[in-house]
Amino acid sequence: MKSYHKELWFNVPTRRAFVNITPEVEQCLAESGVKEGLLLCNAMHITASVFINDDESGLHHDYEQWLERLAPHEPVDQYRHNGYEDNADAHLKRQIMGREVVVAITGGKLHLGTWEQIFYGEFDGRRKKRVLVKIIGE
Repeated sequence: MKSYHKELWFNVPTRRAFVNITPEVEQCLAESGVKEGLLLCNAMHITASVFINDDESGLHHDYEQWLERLAPHEPVDQYRHNGYEDNADAHLKRQIMGREVVVAITGGKLHLGTWEQIFYGEFDGRRKKRVLVKIIGE
């Protein structure tokens, strides 16, 4: 069985953003040489996420609005976590959007559904963070 891993680094200039990382993940798969197996992709920071959904700007706007209603950034003093940093809302948003995805590999390709893409969700940006891509298979 083959095993491959790579860390992808992101430095989003805004506090929050959704970045389509499907091309970078597909490049990792090509580098791995795996034709049949599994791919794990996870955010290696507690205020960022990896998730799968549609790459449509209206949906991204809806996510932003929905997440802000569920865990508003301000007022920052509403959270006990806030003190040294003002990112308690980012921790909550990450919890909702998830840490990782697992995707089947079939015929050397990501076995995604119609319209599915892999996204990096940033909820407390403006600094370098990493995403792990781990691939195992034949």
